[in-house]
Amino acid sequence: MKFCSKCTQANPDDARFCSQCGTVFDNENAMAVAAAAPALESDEIRLWRSFIGSQKAILLSLKKGWSWERPDDYYLRQFKKFSAGGTSRFALTWHWPAFLVDPFLWFLYRKMYLYALIYALGPVLSAYLTGDLTVGLVWRVMAGVSANYIYYWHVREHITEIRKGPPLGPGALEEQIRDRGGVQPYVIWLGVALYVMLFFIVIQIIREGPPPSGPLQPGKAKATAVRMVL
Repeated sequence: MKFCSKCTQANPDDARFCSQCGTVFDNENAMAVAAAAPALESDEIRLWRSFIGSQKAILLSLKKGWSWERPDDYYLRQFKKFSAGGTSRFALTWHWPAFLVDPFLWFLYRKMYLYALIYALGPVLSAYLTGDLTVGLVWRVMAGVSANYIYYWHVREHITEIRKGPPLGPGALEEQIRDRGGVQPYVIWLGVALYVMLFFIVIQIIREGPPPSGPLQPGKAKATAVRMVL
């Protein structure tokens, strides 16, 4: 494995240039970078851990079931699947929180605002256009399959931007990581509020009885879709 001295990207041993930033490798540079690889890798892992956050959380997997562990350990294990062989590529993984809780809430929790917006509007618009209320499940499956990979690129791109910037002291580096990485704890309370609201909506629907049979009217489909998403 050959590490780039400019961006620390891992490359195959026979690479002539960096696949991330395009830096050309020469024999001398390759030997120096290879000798420094353990230190670079250690520094890189520490940076990734700081960005993800080390506070313990409840995690779910088919092998372990429910567990209480550091999320950075979990995500680094998943990220290795996307960078095997020195190149970044998609690998099939599954992310239970994004599927079970709500994709919108999870992406917002991890500060991926664009994806949070997509998963906030996508299920509503899909249900409105198709009249099929089960389309929300399709969106959840999409999030479960892709969340780890999307988060991998989110972390990688931000760390690359930080490294390409001017050298930072420990305090400034910690501030940048805190602003870009970590989590937003308020999203937990937002999720609790939304699920309490959903509970009362379901109770109200039960009291009103099943909707009349026949094709869904656009207005009714929209209202019902909003209920399902919330």
